[in-house]
Amino acid sequence: MDQKTLLQSDPEVAALVSSEESRQFEKVRLIASENYTSRAVLEATGSVFTNKYSEGYAGKRYYEGQQCVDPLEELAISRAKALFGADHANVQAYSGSPANLAVYFATLKPGDTVMGMALPSGGHLTHGWKVSITGSFFRSVQYSVDGTTGLIDYEKVRELALAERPKLLICGATAYPRILDFAAFRSIADEVGAVLLADMAHIAGLVAGGAHPSPIPHADVVTTTTHKTLRGPRGAMILCREAMAKAIDKAVFPGLQGGPHNHTTAGIAVALKEASTPDFKAYAAQVVANAKALAGHLAGHGFKLVSGGTDNHLILMDVTPRGMTGKSYAQALDRAGLECNYNTVPDDPRKPFDPSGLRLGTAAVTSRGMKETEMKFIADCFNRVAGMVEDVDGLDRLAAEVREFCAAYPAPGIISRH
Repeated sequence: MDQKTLLQSDPEVAALVSSEESRQFEKVRLIASENYTSRAVLEATGSVFTNKYSEGYAGKRYYEGQQCVDPLEELAISRAKALFGADHANVQAYSGSPANLAVYFATLKPGDTVMGMALPSGGHLTHGWKVSITGSFFRSVQYSVDGTTGLIDYEKVRELALAERPKLLICGATAYPRILDFAAFRSIADEVGAVLLADMAHIAGLVAGGAHPSPIPHADVVTTTTHKTLRGPRGAMILCREAMAKAIDKAVFPGLQGGPHNHTTAGIAVALKEASTPDFKAYAAQVVANAKALAGHLAGHGFKLVSGGTDNHLILMDVTPRGMTGKSYAQALDRAGLECNYNTVPDDPRKPFDPSGLRLGTAAVTSRGMKETEMKFIADCFNRVAGMVEDVDGLDRLAAEVREFCAAYPAPGIISRH
């Protein structure tokens, strides 16, 4: 974006912004939770709406001067409801973790039982993991994936739910490469009398584009971030059935936070409009096609893929059979211009800060127009890095190749640095 004023006011920050633009343009970005927003989303997020306080909801604010904010928030809400087919939408939650916490606040009392996927199996911190407030203020029980298949065993989830009787059952993941069976979770929730929360933060864009089944018909409440596959700003939404609307809104404000970030709401509104287009539907399908292609090429190079492959945007692989750890390999890849994150794998014997695996995602590269052919180049680069993890000169030479490769693919919202 145009940074002439920033350059004059604060050259140090301007330089960092410029460097980050170059970095995002010159690297193959495969972090599953990252993407590129459009120029329009960037402009809306950086707009004068950041100057306005708007505690409360449309028509019921505690500050005057809401003539533009109210219709903006109502527009974002109507677009969210239409895109996902939800009864109610709250677009004020600051991020995914506060959105999940709002659901806890709306449905539970401290000490109540919550049941979610264990972090080492691909769940999120806020699904009741012990170091999170959700695992400290509530009684948390966790289900895991099968250590051999890497898949959720729904019958075992059912057995655990029957034994523990959670009041809140959570489905959703941050590192699960397969389609979630929301109907199965609904059945289990009904059997034990639990509220069903679906956290679709990672797959919201795939759901919007018809490339993944939707949790909306099955879950009582659905949370999502608005970036990741949805390609919006860093924010969140809560979608729910009408019966839960008042409780959810009250949990967000005044329960957990004050004034909404109106500039983020503006960016969310733009992203939701973009997600309703045929182009976005094609993008979502290509994200999945790219993930499958990349997984196939990586497997062809001898990498061990958790669950054997992927059905969504995400790949999880154990790199220890190649004689590496996730952390050292991720750092070598980053030096070579390929950005991902080290990640635990199911039943990982290593510690989380130096685990056995890597997590990859194809949303960002798909947003740049890369397709199946380009996934082969990326997989070949991964294989090359595996053979020279400690060869700094070799990694730097590959980084130059990657920069040249990336130059052919425009990065949405970023001016070319080539």
